Amino acid sequence: MDEATDEAEERTRGKLDEITRLCLDSLGEGTWAIVLWLLVWQLASFLIGSSLILAGPFQVLVALLRLLPTAAFWSIIASSGARILTGCLIGYLVALTLAALAYRAHTVRELLQPAMSVAKGTPIVCVIVVLLIWFGSESVSSISVFLLVLPAIYFSVLEGLDRLDPAMRELFFVFRIRGLQRQLAYVWPGVLPYLVATSETAISMSWKAGIAAELIGVPAGTIGERIYQSKILLETPDLFAWTAAVVLMAWACERAFITLLRHSAPASIRLAARLRPNRVAEPPGEIQARDLLIGYGETAVACAPSFELPAPEILCLSAPSGSGKTTLLKTIAGIIEPLDGNIEAPASMSMEFQDARLIDELSCVDNVLLVSARDLTRDEVCGLIEEILPEQVADAAAGELSGGQQRRLELVRALAAPSSVVLLDEPFAGLDDAARTAALDYIDRHLEGRTLIIATHDVRDADELGALVLSIAGA
Repeated sequence: MDEATDEAEERTRGKLDEITRLCLDSLGEGTWAIVLWLLVWQLASFLIGSSLILAGPFQVLVALLRLLPTAAFWSIIASSGARILTGCLIGYLVALTLAALAYRAHTVRELLQPAMSVAKGTPIVCVIVVLLIWFGSESVSSISVFLLVLPAIYFSVLEGLDRLDPAMRELFFVFRIRGLQRQLAYVWPGVLPYLVATSETAISMSWKAGIAAELIGVPAGTIGERIYQSKILLETPDLFAWTAAVVLMAWACERAFITLLRHSAPASIRLAARLRPNRVAEPPGEIQARDLLIGYGETAVACAPSFELPAPEILCLSAPSGSGKTTLLKTIAGIIEPLDGNIEAPASMSMEFQDARLIDELSCVDNVLLVSARDLTRDEVCGLIEEILPEQVADAAAGELSGGQQRRLELVRALAAPSSVVLLDEPFAGLDDAARTAALDYIDRHLEGRTLIIATHDVRDADELGALVLSIAGA
């Protein structure tokens, strides 16, 4: 061994010692486990005593450091990476499209189910062999990755769509948030957790499938070809070095993509708040209900007497908790159909639900902007919020607010939205006397001639609002 080689190995040992020291100092995020397995690997290599059979981590690091400065190394990484990432990206796009179609059309779902199940269950090696026969070695890597990613992402996105929060679906329905704005603020954030969970496996598996395809097809200028050549020439340290490069590339791509996905949800919701259509309220109209029997599915909850509510008017639904007030509000809003009888009401409504339905990651201002008219400015919304909440709250995330503050923010949202009818379900629940008085004054200032229907079990509310009272009887 010449002096240059000795010096190179000494420098490498010094670098390895420094890396080991840093890892041991940090001892977090699983670093100790990595160090432990490196030591096990080194011990196994030492006991075997042949780098031809098992190269140790030091020998692999020397080989990798020898490859890193060369242009050929990066050209090969780029060539294989481009194939793998292209197949992965196309797989994601096609899977997202097909999942959306399957969610909307049951026939499409039934048609795709067998094909996706077969693609998911077929061993990747069998797929690669068939693809080599059909397409040759140059494109087999991309196609293999595509076929691996497609069913995994399809099934996860479809599951996310099936499990979208029904409570938030009602919110978006009542406030007439549709089209692209609905996709950005409701669908994408709802699907994202399922997509992230699958991507944490799918991205690294894409690299495995792509390199496996290259190993079998051996296209020129790829990582698979270099691993195959290292095996033929018995260059075990180089074989391990290329394998380590694949592992690092897979890890880097996975972390970068997962980070991008996770940051896409708040960005998507903020964009939705800025893409407000020009919503306008219908002219005030009368609400008429005749012989209503209300409930869910085939289960009746309550009977509501017939009533006619001219515009503008305030109606108080008075009944104990559990008597069907919420069900009647949802029936008026069109969320559920009456089991019997009929109801006629204007289409433009806004609503404060009984349970909190804010987008927690979004600021208070953006929660209101999401449902407001296009001509309502951000400063104006801040002013509306600060009338009833502390000044510093406006730009805080809605999820950071207390329960009482969230109730008041939802009241601001309901009154800021363009609507002919405002529906409030227990708007003063959880508020102390001072906050309740402030909320009543706020309603008085911002109702602006609209019809108001409020569900409450507090007899004071009807008197203080000057409202008509409608009692509900259980079914």
